[in-house]
Amino acid sequence: MSVARPPVKDSNHEPKRARMEIRPALSFSDEDKDRRYNVKKVLVDQGSRTEIMYPDLYKGLNLKPEDLVGYDSPLLSFDGKVVIPKGQIRLPVQVGLEVVEVDFIVMDVYSPYTAIVARPWLHALRAISSTLHLKVKYPFEDQIKELIGS
Repeated sequence: MSVARPPVKDSNHEPKRARMEIRPALSFSDEDKDRRYNVKKVLVDQGSRTEIMYPDLYKGLNLKPEDLVGYDSPLLSFDGKVVIPKGQIRLPVQVGLEVVEVDFIVMDVYSPYTAIVARPWLHALRAISSTLHLKVKYPFEDQIKELIGS
């Protein structure tokens, strides 16, 4: 905070204007500690064993190639083409108050989804999914929580 001094009179008896120096405040807020990224368009694939991250999420998280570890097994894309992944990364994924670590394989191909979560994520969360109901239910403390899809 800056405080201005009262005007000082010079020999002509005219008040001089005090210079106010404005400095930006150094402070921290909740936004500074919040490194979360809300993810939409996630496919829950209970038949797969591989979690996938696509370019939109990769870019949204500001990830760089040096953040990835090598992953050299080719995968099949939705259109049946063989794709070589960019790499793999382990990230914490928060669902409600529950946080689980997920190993994502990063793909550089188009997808209508930002990510696919699969059986390892479901098992880590102790969750059950229903494609009919478009829901994932999981236990948290003494309650049953749910994610509702569209």
